[in-house]
Amino acid sequence: MSALPASREEIRRAYGDAWAKASRGAKLSAAERRIAGVIAEHPEYQPVVESGEAAVQAEFAPEGGQTNPYLHMGLHIAIREQVAIDRPAGIGAIFESLAARSSPHDAEHAMIDCLAETLWEAQRETRAPDDAAYLRRLRSLVGENGDNLG
Repeated sequence: MSALPASREEIRRAYGDAWAKASRGAKLSAAERRIAGVIAEHPEYQPVVESGEAAVQAEFAPEGGQTNPYLHMGLHIAIREQVAIDRPAGIGAIFESLAARSSPHDAEHAMIDCLAETLWEAQRETRAPDDAAYLRRLRSLVGENGDNLG
């Protein structure tokens, strides 16, 4: 098994490499398929990923109203992996409920906001993410107490 990319630059290059391989129809690893799938769903970010070293070195300043495409797509992948293993417990049912109302992609977008807030809090307070707070945020998307989850 290969090591996971360690730096921001390596992660961004992995996105570019996966997208380039997918674009030319090359065989992809499971991780590359996940990455390429998310890029395919975000045509607005494809030019960034395709810009090579410029994207690797780019700064995406929220103060300037810029969305970091790599962060956004990475959060999609994180949500998908959480849903796949239902961790934290209950996230799979929340996803299914949200996806039934709109689309899987829109459900992920709603969930990304909850994950981003949870990660931001943990970073600000220099602690591990609070799964209970994360689930409360997610449950608020489907009903005040998550009661709409069957």
